[in-house]
Amino acid sequence: MSLSGLPSSDERLSGHTGWTRAHWEAAADRLLASVVPYATEGFAQFRLPGRASRSGPVSDGLEGFARTFLLAAFRIAGAGGAVPPALLERYASGLTAGTDPAHPYAWPALTDMSQQLVEAASVALALHETRPWLFDRLSPAEQERVVAWLAGFAGRRTPDNNWVLFKVVVEQFLAEVGGPHEPEEITGGLERIEEWYVGDGWYSDGRGKNFDYYCGWAMHLYPSLWARMSGDTARRELYAARLHRFLGQYQHFFAADGGPVHQGRSLTYRFATVAPLWLGALTGASPLPPGRTRRIAGGVMSHFAERGAPDERGLLTLGWYGPFPPLAQDYSGPASPYWASKAFLGLLLPPEHPVWTDAEEAAPVDLADQTVAMPAPGWLLHATRADGVVRLVNHGSDRDRVQDPDGPPDPHYLKLAYTSHTGPELGERAHGVDNHLAVIAPDGTPSLRRRIQPLAVSDRFAASAYQDGPVHVVTASVVDGPAEIRIHRVTAPAGYRVRDGGHALAAAVPPEPGRGERGVALARRPDGLSSAVRALHGYTGTGLVTARGTNAFGAHSVTPYAVADAHPGGTAVYVSLVHLAVTRRWPPAPGVRVRDDLVVLTLPGGETVTVRLDGVPTCERPASRA
Repeated sequence: MSLSGLPSSDERLSGHTGWTRAHWEAAADRLLASVVPYATEGFAQFRLPGRASRSGPVSDGLEGFARTFLLAAFRIAGAGGAVPPALLERYASGLTAGTDPAHPYAWPALTDMSQQLVEAASVALALHETRPWLFDRLSPAEQERVVAWLAGFAGRRTPDNNWVLFKVVVEQFLAEVGGPHEPEEITGGLERIEEWYVGDGWYSDGRGKNFDYYCGWAMHLYPSLWARMSGDTARRELYAARLHRFLGQYQHFFAADGGPVHQGRSLTYRFATVAPLWLGALTGASPLPPGRTRRIAGGVMSHFAERGAPDERGLLTLGWYGPFPPLAQDYSGPASPYWASKAFLGLLLPPEHPVWTDAEEAAPVDLADQTVAMPAPGWLLHATRADGVVRLVNHGSDRDRVQDPDGPPDPHYLKLAYTSHTGPELGERAHGVDNHLAVIAPDGTPSLRRRIQPLAVSDRFAASAYQDGPVHVVTASVVDGPAEIRIHRVTAPAGYRVRDGGHALAAAVPPEPGRGERGVALARRPDGLSSAVRALHGYTGTGLVTARGTNAFGAHSVTPYAVADAHPGGTAVYVSLVHLAVTRRWPPAPGVRVRDDLVVLTLPGGETVTVRLDGVPTCERPASRA
């Protein structure tokens, strides 16, 4: 969907992105129109082209209805019902056909742990928002069938994660239309997420350290919308306060060009990442000026529209920009990307709301370099105004507590860093070098960073540890502008190799290797984005590893790394500089002095930083001068 097909931009209102409310409405209309050719009889299902999910084509068809219905609901309610009658008729028909057991494309019943439970929540939210124009206009018999299908949720088992909230919103809708529901199941779901709240507005998606975009587009979204449905003032205030704290940090996750930091699962939902921004405005919880909310949200939409999502058919595919199967999870089907519909939550705000009428205001990355410490998830974010790149250093999220301990590590969670301009290497052909400190046994087996132990997060500093058999690694990160200086305290048998990988740089054509400076591995894209690793202490060489078809950002990828040929046995310290920036310069080298567990860095700007690795790592900086 190119911007050329959208309304003319208003520079007065949207000087940063060009996106106004008219653009959002037009984008919604295009997305909704583009799925119509794939509707089944009676519009009960939308069977989009592509690989089926593990749930099969019938469930996938329901998913196509439910997720586009959510988008239609925001469009319908935001316009006060003043939309083309065909849109209302399409989803009214789908509701009556899908809930008719005799219909050839009837929806599957809600059963324990089934994908239908997810889709029921979208149906319930959409019915709530469009009630005057859809549900209330169905015949009594048709209403009874819709209620009966949704009521199948009562008593059903769900995974112990964000799914508990789907039951909350479904049963709340049933309560408001007089249908059968279990109040204790609503309360139980809301109480369950309290066990996953870790502070500063952050939730883990279930037990463990599952930090990703689900915190925003699920763990905040559903409770806040439930409170809006139910009128529960006390919980509404609680959720609003948490959302306020969350958005203060979350606003930094988006690059100047609109690209979100590429981390976590279900990234094919793409611009659903902006849902919590609109939620803050909708609930009055946002700390952001209204113009900044629209600037960030519009920037994300523009970012994807300019890079081929949706595609030339107007469809969202399983991928990031274009199709990229390794990005998708096995639960993802052809219509899964339409959870992106949540990005249009802002249409529920009236046209006269300040988020639509105020001029866009600069995002933080537009104004200055940013560094944000996030102790709750164990993250450290640093962004640079010169190139608009956002980098997220990971010393907390691993998702390992809910994964098969004998299964492969998840590259969406276990890497040392993620950015807005690069993605992790994925799939069977991926080398696993990128953003991983690997200690490699003589037989070639690399250590795996599993069950990350967070140790510290503070101003421009973070640290964590991991253990894999005889290998124990403590990593401390010091960030300085576009650079991350990694200090690794490695305990391992003699003869093991140590390798630290940087960011995997991907493009449509092979990035060019940099040549001319010893101790540095560097690759550069045609647009000037460069990824480099500089060996600072303990390493014996550097190199580049190339791959094809392993990265969501382009067919060709290159990862720089530093390597030490032989660990001496016992404990040794290694220091590297990992650099990602739009620049033609080689990354400047800090001064490094290492004595046992004490590392002293002299940064290029002259600041001295002292890192102690014994016990819980600490970082000392000279007091600022007045």
